Amino acid sequence: MKIAWINRSIEGEFARVCKEYPVVTITGPRQSGKTSLAKHHCDGYAYANLESPEIRKLAQSDPKAFFSAYPAPVIIDEVQRVPELLSYIQVFADATEKRGQYILTGSHQLDLATAVSQSLAGRTALLRLLPLSLAELKDAGVENSRDDILFKGFMPRLYHEDIRPGTLYSEYFQNYIERDLRRLASIRNLLLFEKFLRVLAGRVGQVVNISSLSGDVGVSRATLNEWLAVLEASFIIFRLPPWFENANKRAIKTPKLYFTESGLAAWLLEIETPQQVSRDPLMGNLFENMVVAEVLKARLNAGQMPNLYFYRDSKGNEVDLVLRQHRRLKPVEIKAAMTFSPEMTRGLKHFHRQFSDTLPGAVVYAGDVETQSETTQLLNFHNTSELVKI
Repeated sequence: MKIAWINRSIEGEFARVCKEYPVVTITGPRQSGKTSLAKHHCDGYAYANLESPEIRKLAQSDPKAFFSAYPAPVIIDEVQRVPELLSYIQVFADATEKRGQYILTGSHQLDLATAVSQSLAGRTALLRLLPLSLAELKDAGVENSRDDILFKGFMPRLYHEDIRPGTLYSEYFQNYIERDLRRLASIRNLLLFEKFLRVLAGRVGQVVNISSLSGDVGVSRATLNEWLAVLEASFIIFRLPPWFENANKRAIKTPKLYFTESGLAAWLLEIETPQQVSRDPLMGNLFENMVVAEVLKARLNAGQMPNLYFYRDSKGNEVDLVLRQHRRLKPVEIKAAMTFSPEMTRGLKHFHRQFSDTLPGAVVYAGDVETQSETTQLLNFHNTSELVKI
C-alpha cells in the first residue's frame, strides 16, 4: 500500500522553530525525509539541491549569483557541500527580522556542525530527523508485525513507493559508499568495508570491542575508529553510552552500538524474508535496536536531547535502556518475546535497588497485553514512544 504523505512527529517542533529563528537546519541520514518535511511546510520557497553539479558549481564560483537565482525564503539541500554559503546566510539573517527564511538540510553532521557553529551560532535552530517511527506509522494506519517491521524497516520510500526492502537497501548501500564514504574517508577496498559493515551488523546492540572487530575484519584499530566515526557522522550508526553516577565507579567504559535504520542492519545480515527474522539468532538484537531507535526518534522529534543510556555493572546486572527525564531515571528492558515473564523485570528490580528516586520501570516486548503497576509498565513495541511521556 502506497501512502502519499505520512505526518512526521517533528512537524510541530519544526513549525515552532521556523517562527523563532531566521535559519532552521535539519540534519539526518540520507532519505529520512528532510527535504519532504521542508517542502511540505514551506510551500512557495525557492529550492536548491547542492548535490546537483550545476547548482553546486554556481554556489561555489559565484555565491551572489546563487542567492540571486535562489532568493529567500529558500530551502537549500546538502548545504555542507558548499559551506562557504553559510557566511552569506549569516549576513542575510542579521539584516532581516523575518523568521524561517533559510531552511538548510545536511546528511553529514560533523561537516555541517563545524560549519554551522562557526557561521550561524545563535541564528539557527538545529533539528535531527531520523527515518519513520513506529508511532508515525501507527498514526498512518500501518501496524506491521514484529517480523515484518524488522525485515522492512522505516525508510519513507518503503511506504511511499512500490519498492522491496532488499532493492532499497542495496541501492542505499551502493549510493552511500559512492557518494559519501569515498569522499569522507580513505576507503580503498570496498569489499573489505562491506565486510566491516556486515560484521558490525552482527554486533548490533553489543558493547563495541575495537580489538575484536579489528581481528574479525582484518584492518587496524586506527582504520576501524575512522570508519566508525564516519558512519556515526553520516547517521548510519549511533552509540548508546553507559549510565554511571560516579566516573570512578563506572563498570563499563565503552558504548553499545546500534544502526539508525534497523532494516539496513537486517539487510546486512542477509535476512531476505520476514519469516527468516524469527529464526535468526540476532532477532533479539534487531528488536532491541528498533526499540532503542524508536525512543531516540521520540526524543529528537520533540526537540529534546537524547539523554539515553544503558546500565551494566561488573557483576553482569544490566538494563537495556535508561532514560533520563527531568533529572530522574527510567529503566527499560527490551524483550522480543510475545509472552511476558516475571524474569523480564529482574534487571529493573536491581536497578531500582541501586538508584534512588527513579521512575517506574518498563518492559517493551512483542506481546499484546499491556499493564501498568506502581513499579512496572508493560508495553507493546508499537507504543514504545509512550516511554518518553511522564
